[in-house]
Parts: sequence; C-alpha cells; structure tokens
Amino acid sequence: MSTPSSPVQETAGPRRGVLPALSGLLLGMFVSMLASTVVSTSLPVIIHDLDGDQAAFTWVVTATLLTTAISTPIWGKLSDLYNRKLLIQIAIVIFVLATAAAGFSQDPGTMIAWRAVQGLGAGGLAALSQVIMADIMSPRERGRYMGLFGAVMAVATVGGPLLGGLITDTLGWRWNFYVSIPFAVLALIILQRTLHLPARVQRKVNIDYIGIILLSAAVSLLLIWVTLAGDSFDWWSTETILMVGGAIVATALFIVVELRSKEPLIPLSLFRNRTFTLAVIASIATGIAMFGASVFLSQYMQLARGATPTEAGLMTIPMIAGLLLSSIGVGALITRFGHWKPYLIVGSVFLIAGSYLLSTIHYDTNFALVSLYMFLLGAGVGMTMQNLVLVVQNTSSPSEIGVASSGVTFFRSLGGTIGVSVMGAALASSVTDLLSDAKEQLTAAIVSLGAGGAEIAEQIQSGTLPQVSSMPEVVRVIFEDIYAQGISHSFLIAVPFAVISLIAIVFLPNASLTRMTTSERMRASEADLATVSVPQGMDAVTATGTVRTMTADSGSASADAADDASVSPR
Repeated sequence: MSTPSSPVQETAGPRRGVLPALSGLLLGMFVSMLASTVVSTSLPVIIHDLDGDQAAFTWVVTATLLTTAISTPIWGKLSDLYNRKLLIQIAIVIFVLATAAAGFSQDPGTMIAWRAVQGLGAGGLAALSQVIMADIMSPRERGRYMGLFGAVMAVATVGGPLLGGLITDTLGWRWNFYVSIPFAVLALIILQRTLHLPARVQRKVNIDYIGIILLSAAVSLLLIWVTLAGDSFDWWSTETILMVGGAIVATALFIVVELRSKEPLIPLSLFRNRTFTLAVIASIATGIAMFGASVFLSQYMQLARGATPTEAGLMTIPMIAGLLLSSIGVGALITRFGHWKPYLIVGSVFLIAGSYLLSTIHYDTNFALVSLYMFLLGAGVGMTMQNLVLVVQNTSSPSEIGVASSGVTFFRSLGGTIGVSVMGAALASSVTDLLSDAKEQLTAAIVSLGAGGAEIAEQIQSGTLPQVSSMPEVVRVIFEDIYAQGISHSFLIAVPFAVISLIAIVFLPNASLTRMTTSERMRASEADLATVSVPQGMDAVTATGTVRTMTADSGSASADAADDASVSPR
C-alpha cells in the first residue's frame, strides 16, 4: 500500500505566461503554413513554366510529404532527448532556407529536390509544435487558445493562396518562395525571447540510425512504386516486385530493429495502447482527405473551371472556412464541457460525405454545390485532425509524449503522401485515357482554330501540364471536362479510408481529458515515486502506527520528498 502525494493539482484556470510562450510558436507555425499555402494555387503555373507533366506536379507535392512523413518521428524522438526549443528553431531554418532555394529552380527535378529538403523542416515543425503545446498547456485547456490558432490558420490558409495567386499574376511565381523569409526571422527572435521550457535532465542518448534508414527505405520504395506504376511500368512487373518486395523487407527489418533498440524511433509498445493504435488508423484517412483536397482542388479550379491562380485561391475559401469554424468551435466546446468523442464522430461523418460528394463534381457543376462539398470536407478535417493528437497526448506516458505525438502526425503525413500519390497516379491515368477517347473531338476543335491551332497541338503533344485558362474556348471546354472527370474520380479513392476512420473513432476509449500539462504530469510521477511505501507483509496496525509516527516525528517525510520532486528539473 502506498500513500499518494502529488504536488500538482488539476486546476481549470488559465496559466501565466502561456500567451507570450505561444506567440513565437504560433509565428513558427504561420511560417510553415504560409510557405506551403502561398505556393498551392501557383503549382499548375509553376509546373507549366518548368515544362513539367502531371507526374512532376504530383512529385513536387509528394516529395515534401514524403520527407515530412519520414522526418516527423525522428524529430519527435529527438524532442524526448534534446532541447525542444533549439530543435524547433533548427526546423524553421531548414524549412525556410529550402523554400527560398526552391524559388531559383530551373527545372522540375531541382524543384522536387528542394521541396524534399523543405519537408525535413516541415516534419520538425509538425511534430515539435504539438509536443511543445503539451509542455505549456493541458489537453483540457487547449480549446481555450484555439481562437489564436484559428486566427493563424485563417491568415495562412486563406491569405496564403490569395497572396500566392496575386504574386504569381503580378510579380511571377518565384516570389512566392521568398515571402516567408522575414516572418521566419521574426519567429526565431520571438521564440528565443519568449519560449521558456522546463529544464531537461541530461542523460546519455542513443540515436536509432539503422531504424531511420530502414523507415526511409520502406516509405520511399512504397511511394515511388505507387507514383510510377501504371505509367513508367506496368502494375504487375519486375519493377513492382522489386519495389514492393523491398518495402516489405525494409518494414520487417525495421520492426526487428525497433524491438531490439535501446532508444527506438517508434516504440512498438505504443501500439499496446488502444487509443494510440485507433488514432493512428483514423489519422491516415484524415491525412488523405486533407492533403488530397488541398492539392487537387487547386487543380480542379484551374484546369477544370479555367480559373487563374488568384481566382483559385478565392474559390477554395469554403473548405478553409469549414476547417476554421469547426476547429475553433469544437476546441471551445471541448474546453467548456470536456467531451471530445462526439465531435470526432461527427467530423469523420463529414469526411465521408465531403469526399464522396466531391467525387461527383463536373466542370459545370453549380459552384454553390461544390462550395458545400468543400465546406463539409474542411469541417471534417477541422474536427478530427488536431483532436486525434489531443486524445493520444492525454493517455500517453509523459516521457513518451514526443514519440506518441509525432507517431500520430507521422501516420497522418504518410496517409496524405500515399493518398496524393495514388490520387495523382489515378488522375494521370484517367487524363491519358480520356484524352485518347476525345482525340477526334479535340482534333476537330484544333483544326477549327486554323493557324492558331498549331501552337495548341504542340503544347498538348509535349505532355506539359496545360494552362487551361489561356486556351481558346473550343479547346478549353474539352480539357475542363477531362480534368474534372479525372479529379472527381480521384476523390472517390478517399471514401473507403474515411469509412475506416469512422470505425476506428467509434471504438476509441472515451477517456476524460486531464487538466495537467506534460511537465506537471512528469513532476507528479516523480512525486509518486518519492512517496514512502509500506513494505509488503507489514500488518495493518504496525503499518498505521509507522505511518503516524513518521508523520508526527519527521514532519511528513513523504510530503517533503514530493515537494523536492516538484521543483527538480526534468
């Protein structure tokens, strides 16, 4: 029997110093989101100017998502071992320098390479922001500050595409990659001055280098196969056997290494936690919906509805509005009432509805309906994305907050990467087949243009991603119809994953949210270890007398030990 004594009490009041500490963190997240969203509406123009095709378009996106997915658990593990403040500053520097370098690209290959480096920094920002938030605020309190996160998301996700489109239409697309640099410098300064995290106990650490290599190999082989199969080689081919077989072998070896490693990259013991396992499954579907929508809705607006980059940014506002309203509203409700599961269930239903309805759109679908479908999808993402991380942090051990948070984020990024790759491959295949079916109609339209048709024919034969908004009416309508069909079919891929997400969320344990931060939970655990336990075999009378004597004569030694533990550094 032990006498619990915790120096930390759960309180509902706001914590001092949270807002100053959050300011730099919010600005760092803003830099990451702005650098990504400002380019989203310009990608069709960028790939066209760099003479890239649909595969290049997909890889420009996939390269970032791939390295983000791979690096996220690495950053998460490092956050459990090293200074989190320094790590997030390093992540910002990597992210912004790679983004700026991408602006100098002269061909798709260079662009893809720098976008891959950009993903390394993005993985750090994605993982560390979640971990640091758990350090300075409790799961129950987080909804109180969702308004601030909502404001940052609003400026970055709504203003980013609009700003990117405006810059592309006026200054040129390269300036999109430079706009985030001054914000990054400011974020680094503010983080240095305002973010003060608890001191961490210095200890000898072991980096799981073999695990990092094996995880990178497994994920890379799988995504390269998904992207190239059906285009560069057949689905059933020697290349498929080598890539898929290699991914399976690398995954098996990764599992073996993780089981034997002293400091595993992704502790497999986390999967014994039912909440973690189900949240991972649900996060995969959320990632597919979130990343797939952001990539292919921009293409739909420009290639299926003939919009300019600026117009495409405006046309995707309904989805962003759904995401913002749901995330802010649900965050406030969770803080006030403490219930989270009903909102996750509703959010997953919205994901299913939004994904399915977007699979029915055509180039001439009433835009009011398209807006409704986008709003539903955005609301689903807003209600599930951050709250899945929240419930995992709520039940994870304080010493494993980093790997647990980054684990969920990793599988969300992995789901998004696979989703974009599969949807991109499906889109490229559909466009090729539909162009072949419309060959006679397209030829007649080009001939009707007379001498001006030669330039259009040359552009089509080059395989370069077309700039549909600049095409003559007779040709533009054909391309809009083709791309609308291809993109809508791609959204159908997300539906079964959204259904799986709903099932996983339904079976999530409905645990109450704690009001303690990670630091307080750690101190409470140390205090519990420091309390005096009665040895087994001592009879009740003796035990009672011993405890009373200790309390009277020693001034409550267990309480003193708890107090000492509560002020000791982590």
